[in-house]
Amino acid sequence: MADIKAEFRKTICEALNSFIKEKAPESQQIDAETLAVQTPPDSNMGDLGIPMFVFAKSLRMAPPQIAEAVALKAAKTDIGEILAVGPYVNIKLDKANETYSILSKIDSQKENYGSMNADGKKPLEGRRVMVEFSSPNTNKPLHLGHLRNDALGESVSRILKAAGAEVYKVDLINNRGVHICKSMLAYKLFHEKNGDIPESLGMKGDHFVGQCYVEFDKYSKEHPEAAQEAEEMLVKWEAGDKEVRALWEKMNDWTLNGVKATYERTGVSFDKFYLESDTYLKGKDEILKGLEKGVFFKADDGSVRIDVTDVVGKGKDEDNHEKVLLRKDGTSVYITQDIGTAISRHDDWAFNQLVYVVASEQNYHFKILFHILKKLGFEWADKLYHLSYGLVNLPSGRMKSREGTIVDADDLIDSLHADALEAIKERGRDEEVGDADDVAEKVALAALHYYLLQATPIKDMLFNPAESLSFNGNTGPYLQYMGARITSILRKAEEAGVKLNNSKEAVSLLKEPEEWELIRALGSFPEMVAKAAENLDPSVITAYLYDVSRLFSKFYQQCSIMNCEDEKTKGARLFLAECTLTVLKKAMGLVLVPFLEKM
Repeated sequence: MADIKAEFRKTICEALNSFIKEKAPESQQIDAETLAVQTPPDSNMGDLGIPMFVFAKSLRMAPPQIAEAVALKAAKTDIGEILAVGPYVNIKLDKANETYSILSKIDSQKENYGSMNADGKKPLEGRRVMVEFSSPNTNKPLHLGHLRNDALGESVSRILKAAGAEVYKVDLINNRGVHICKSMLAYKLFHEKNGDIPESLGMKGDHFVGQCYVEFDKYSKEHPEAAQEAEEMLVKWEAGDKEVRALWEKMNDWTLNGVKATYERTGVSFDKFYLESDTYLKGKDEILKGLEKGVFFKADDGSVRIDVTDVVGKGKDEDNHEKVLLRKDGTSVYITQDIGTAISRHDDWAFNQLVYVVASEQNYHFKILFHILKKLGFEWADKLYHLSYGLVNLPSGRMKSREGTIVDADDLIDSLHADALEAIKERGRDEEVGDADDVAEKVALAALHYYLLQATPIKDMLFNPAESLSFNGNTGPYLQYMGARITSILRKAEEAGVKLNNSKEAVSLLKEPEEWELIRALGSFPEMVAKAAENLDPSVITAYLYDVSRLFSKFYQQCSIMNCEDEKTKGARLFLAECTLTVLKKAMGLVLVPFLEKM
């Protein structure tokens, strides 16, 4: 559909410019790209339309008059019939040609369909995008917030790649700091003497370390000196104390092995892991260089700072807003580390865009980080982007890891898995689907990922497990059901010896409104991929998936396939079903919804 839109724009642009030249020669000529193509509310009005309101003032005419004049000038076109409908210039497409064009393109491109625009090129070809996401702490397991972060990061990466970008996925592991020492101190207090390890307790390593963190919080409420002990342990760590470092490495390994197991379970992967313990001192040299160049200044207390008033506004007392980059004792702060890490990442893999997938709580931090990197003169700093996303909670309320109210990612998926398995058995499908446990796991992941991705990233959201698992409505399991249903239709047709027919003669018979609506939606897939990639927004794909599934269901109800008496029409409808399945599979993969042949 994208190439038809471009051709329609071009046709109307030429007619409009011709009319402008006659009516108002002093007015500027119009660029085709500025014309907004819309979908009429009623298909009887046409398939596409361009409003004429914007030209009323310069031409001193009512929009309907402009539309009528432009339609007359553009009446001759190979793609369809041009007509004026009120203030719009619309087109009724030559459906037979357009249907064949869309379906044959899907058939020839297969799993690559959706990646190329009208001129056969991938829209983001040549773009090198580094995507940073997840960034777990090694004092606790992944939780529900991480699951939204991971789903966004992985999905955005897949969408960017589908649109032609070269993508490099990175994960910054937050493996140092006083919060890590708190878990370590709790281990020494409550577990070391027993020789406890995750295996002996039958726990995943990240869950065990997270338990230690909760134990420290409880202990510190009765022993106020515990916080100071954790600070002292951090000092020893920074000094390279062998005993502290050995325990730190052991507990880090426990956590990371557990976290990586969750990544594998959820289909999330990375090209490189960065450790904060390797990067936290980086950036100090860059700050000192910037100080010499006058980018930064030394405050009266000896700290190195930058004025960021232009970026974040004035302070509470209307004072200029200053950001400390090096403390008065010369030690680094958190943003200093991020400056060094960004620079070293570009040295490692020369990106022309870096996307940070981080919660909206860090909006202030990233505004300042990007500003500083631009001030330091890095050209690529203009291509840094913070993909800010809202908080996610359960209906029961906000989670706090130190109090043990966190919702562990594994526990949540296990719960969804159990509920999905129960639903499969209640429906009497456990034998029919084959490996019911494997299917339940895939249903659980579909429920989770689709629910997390269907809201635009910036919105806060509540994750409702029961809603997410519904097999009806706008959910991941519903999409899986639709995919399995189409697979079953094609399988039964093959068993009955009925062959699909992809000839132009047969495809031209697909004239019913329900057929055309579905075909038109399939034709817009490349547009949706490009839009989702440009906006870094997987919700574009989730909305598209539901729309296509809904339209297929409508088509299947109104247009019989296997009971169709005309063999050519039957074969063409099977071809349409196969093309729909191709698009659904591709789109589901982009939003981490596992495809199921049986459900």
